[in-house]
Amino acid sequence: MENANYICIQCERTSEEVPLIPLSYHGQEFWICPQHLPILIHQPARLADKLPGLEHLTPAEKHNH
Repeated sequence: MENANYICIQCERTSEEVPLIPLSYHGQEFWICPQHLPILIHQPARLADKLPGLEHLTPAEKHNH
């Protein structure tokens, strides 16, 4: 198995430091840590500098439980 050095697109911590979740966007693979996943869901425009085009993505609606 290859020892790849995956990093979170937001905080740049590696998979050696935190768990990372893979995501695919425009045919490329990226990684995000659980701490920053809510940004991708609720404020995707904040990641537009790392994933161009996200500024046009509609944020998920907040759910009332």
